[in-house]
Amino acid sequence: MTAAEARKGTAAPDPERAATGRILSRETRSSRAPAAVIAALLVIVVAVWALLEVILAGIDQPAWLLDPQSVLHAVARFPEGADRLLLGAAGAVLAMAGLVFLLNAVLPGRRARHVLSDRRAAVVVDDEVIASALARRARYAAQVTQEQVMVVVSQRSAVVNIRPTSGMPVNVEQVRAAVEAELADMAPAPLPAVHINVTTAGVVGA
Repeated sequence: MTAAEARKGTAAPDPERAATGRILSRETRSSRAPAAVIAALLVIVVAVWALLEVILAGIDQPAWLLDPQSVLHAVARFPEGADRLLLGAAGAVLAMAGLVFLLNAVLPGRRARHVLSDRRAAVVVDDEVIASALARRARYAAQVTQEQVMVVVSQRSAVVNIRPTSGMPVNVEQVRAAVEAELADMAPAPLPAVHINVTTAGVVGA
């Protein structure tokens, strides 16, 4: 393979596309900065307290909050003499806090937004806006009022809840087709799966 063929086969990265990808990622993913700041503040507070107590103990001054030596002895004897109910509550709180920080670090944080396909610009839309458009389309297809339709859009699903008018059955497949057509026009990524729920209790028509 010649050098010219190698250059032809290897496409140079598009800086504009890379910048757009970074913008879309920043707009659709939630920041982990708050959790990191909270964790850092907790560590700083504990470190400053421990340093202060060690300094006070070193100059033979009374402890500010807790004597480090007493804390070490209490930890060594733990859980001797401790209340089981209190231990259980403290353990549950610590486990919950640890789980929150762990999930925040491991799971991909996402905002309630979708990216819409557009050749000219990067378009990010809130899920509430998509839900409003789908509710309007479902309302027309089901021939019901605005108050009888509620749509919940998440990352992977769009749930359409309809309360029909008494004596007027709702054509579920017609509503599904209308909602899916609206989604196809918007082309959000990722594309939510449509779920239609029709309540058994109808609304008395005006």
